[in-house]
Formats: sequence, C-alpha cells, structure tokens
Amino acid sequence: MVSMRNIHFIRDHRHILSEVELEIKQGEHWIILGRNGSGKTTLLELMNGYQFPSRGKVRVLGNPYGECDVREVRKRIGYISQSLYEKLNPADLVWEVVATGEFGFLRFYESIPPGVQERSLDKLRELRLLHLADQPIGSLSQGERKKVMLARSLMTNPSLLVMDEPCSGLDILERERLLEFIQELAGQGRTIVYVTHHLEEITSLFTHVLLVEEGRIVAAGPKRDVLTAEHVSQAFQVQVSLDWFQDRPWMKVIG
Repeated sequence: MVSMRNIHFIRDHRHILSEVELEIKQGEHWIILGRNGSGKTTLLELMNGYQFPSRGKVRVLGNPYGECDVREVRKRIGYISQSLYEKLNPADLVWEVVATGEFGFLRFYESIPPGVQERSLDKLRELRLLHLADQPIGSLSQGERKKVMLARSLMTNPSLLVMDEPCSGLDILERERLLEFIQELAGQGRTIVYVTHHLEEITSLFTHVLLVEEGRIVAAGPKRDVLTAEHVSQAFQVQVSLDWFQDRPWMKVIG
C-alpha cells in the first residue's frame, strides 16, 4: 500500500526527515506518533504527493512517485488535514465542500451534478452532520470541520485513508464516536494511516506504529513492540509509564 525507502526531506538546509524506512501492507492500520514538529505531517504530504523527498523513493498503491500521474493516485486516497482545510473558502456550504471530494477539487466553478450532491448528503448523514449541510464551513466548530473533511475524503470510496490529527478539537464523547466510525471504515477494507501525538487515540483497530522524533524513526512495527515506556520516553523526551486496557495504551508521566 505504501513504501518509503531511505527518505530524506531537506528544506532551507534543515533535515526534516532523515533515513526514513516505512512499509505499510494491505490489512495493516498504522499510527504515526510523535511530538509536534517531529515530521509526522511531512510524511503524510509525501504519501499524497504534495511534497517529494530530497532523496529516496515513495511508492503508493503500487505507483512509484516521480514516474506516474500523482493526481490519479490521489483519487484513491482519502486525505484529512488542517492544511487542506485552510485552502478552502470559508463561505462555501458544507455539502459543497464534501462534494468537491468527488473530483479532488477545492471548490466548484460550475453546476454540481445532482448525483454528486446526493452522495455528499449521504456522507454527511453517516457522520450525523446533515443538519449542517447548508451552513458555511467557516461557521463550524473545529471538531465539526474535521468531521466534514472526513466526509469529503470518503466521496471516492478510497482504498487508503490518511488522517492528520482528525480528533483534534473534539471533546471526549465526539472523539470516541469518531474513533468508532473510523473502525467501521477500516472494516470496509480500507487501510488507515493516522497521525497523532495522543496515545489514548490508539484503539484496538491499529496494528502498527511508527514512532518518530526529530525526523528520525525511533521504532516501527507491531503496536505492542513499539509502544514501550523506553521508546515513548525517548520520542516525547519525558519519562513515562504505560498501561494497556482493551488493547489500548494509556500513558502516565512519571518524571
């Protein structure tokens, strides 16, 4: 599904990523975990072909970037990120924003096909957002915007769903509801890649973790092998202990 080989990403003489190796196979669901500024979002930008490595090779859904039409690959990737939201027009109606996901546009400049509008409303209904369909997206709360972007990402029924901190801005109840919905999406045959810096969002759904710190991999592999107190303390630069409950890690800071 996703292959990254010897990835280096350098901007303004700064190494944002160094020697990154990542292999995501079908049937696996990955968490990318690390502090703010550790390089997590850059990894997602590389997966989506919005950025290209300074060195190394990226292959997504069997397509080697640099040798394919990345725009066609993106049609099979659902992507949620704050940077994508910031490119939208705050005055656009919620259902129109969701509908743009059908074509990968940021907004429409001509009439929207009726079938696309209906699918947009269906996605909003699934996420309990239908009552917001005719509201300007700029009037929504941060949490509501995140869920609208998730609805948008599902318009093309993507094989790969890539999410950058989708629970940011949600209260505990809404977070748990969204995590349950993501679990349902994974059960429909999608591969999930999910960025966070909150361990409590790592539910039983997720099989693997990539732990990054200052652009380098601390550990990568099966969830329980990677999420040890030693690895997490190194990545977050604070001493922690870990407990597991229902295949979900919970962290305590101890020093």
